[in-house]
This record gives sequence, C-alpha cells and structure tokens, in this order.
Amino acid sequence: MEAKVNRLIESVGSFFKGGDIIPWCDRDIIAGCEKEVAESYSDEKKNESIMRLSWALVHSRQPGDVQRGIAMLEASLDSSKSPLQRREKLYLIAVGYYRSEEYPKSRQLVDLCLEIQPDWRQALSLKKLVEDRITKDGMIGIGIAVTAASVLVGGLAAALARKK
Repeated sequence: MEAKVNRLIESVGSFFKGGDIIPWCDRDIIAGCEKEVAESYSDEKKNESIMRLSWALVHSRQPGDVQRGIAMLEASLDSSKSPLQRREKLYLIAVGYYRSEEYPKSRQLVDLCLEIQPDWRQALSLKKLVEDRITKDGMIGIGIAVTAASVLVGGLAAALARKK
C-alpha cells in the first residue's frame, strides 16, 4: 500500500515539476567549452567548438546561459551550410525556448526541424514534451480561471444575501 501511495505522490510531483528527458549541463562543462572556443586555431575547429558551447548553454540550468545559447544559435542560423546543420541549430534553439518556458516558440521550431527530417526521433520527443507542457499549462490556467470565477460568484452571492 505504501509503495502505491509513494508512486501516486511521485506522479503528482512530476506533473507539477514537469520532469523531462532533456539532459542538463553544469557550469564546469560550459567553462570547458568556452575554453575550447578560445583556444580554437582554425575556423572549422572554432565552429565545432561554438556548436558544443551552444549545446551546453541551452542545456544549462541558468536562464542567462540558456538565453546566451539561443542568441548564439540564432545569429549563426543563416550561415548554416546544409539542411542537417540548420536542423541541428533549430533543434537546439527549440530546446532553449523549452527551457525558457516559451513553449509555442519551441513547438514552432520543432515543426521546422520535422519539415527537414520528419522521422527525427529527438525532435519528435521534444515536440511531445512541448505539447504536454502546453496542455498542462492550459489545464492549470483553466483551473485558476474557474477558481477565480467561483470566488467572484461566491462574493456576489454573499453581497446579494447581505442586501436582502
């Protein structure tokens, strides 16, 4: 019985925490990527290092890092030489927007990824996460609206009852 209660509590907790399968990145990895970019000796090596740094930034727990990663990727999007590079950058930007809780932007970018490669499992997984969050946020919003309306109606009913 206790195990069932613990699973229930865990599932409710994960609903509100919004647990996902996207990995996190810590400051040490970001610092290592920044050092790698600074020490890059060729344009090709620097571009690869910047992509790794961008990946690390959008997977960070720090909102400032995530915004920096989004900005870096968006600035480099037009210079993408192949559809594969563009797809990768769009995906990472979508991850950044997901981490920033800007779910409609994230979904739009994931859809662009899927136009390039419709069967890309990573993008499909992210799209499901985004849509689940949009649905959950909508349900929470509806709950708040219903509660506010109930309080308003209750207040009006109490005011009318006092007048009579």
